[in-house]
Amino acid sequence: MNASDQITKRVSETKDWRGKQLARLRQLIHAADPDIAEEWKWDSPVFTHGGMVCSIGAFKDHVKVNFFRGSSIADPHRLFNAGLEAKATRAIDLHEGEKLDEKAFKQLVAAAVAHNLKKK
Repeated sequence: MNASDQITKRVSETKDWRGKQLARLRQLIHAADPDIAEEWKWDSPVFTHGGMVCSIGAFKDHVKVNFFRGSSIADPHRLFNAGLEAKATRAIDLHEGEKLDEKAFKQLVAAAVAHNLKKK
């Protein structure tokens, strides 16, 4: 099974609000960068362009978006709310009922891609 099919399977198997959130995040990531690629690593969806950009995952009480080089990109809208002490990564934890600033999220994804492409 290819990575995109594995991601689709994971999203469809996650029946509650977390599955809907995963599906929406996937859409937003592709909207931010139509050239982004989907990969399957560590039993998780990973999005790459010029290197790893972010991963998404459903946990018991939240959905996490992990940006692999989050500490190197600007977050003017302060979306990062987890992993702030990590050396390289930063994350966004979303809990049921929380609203994500979708425009700011797409800007963050685009900034992460730009960072990857700049370092090449």
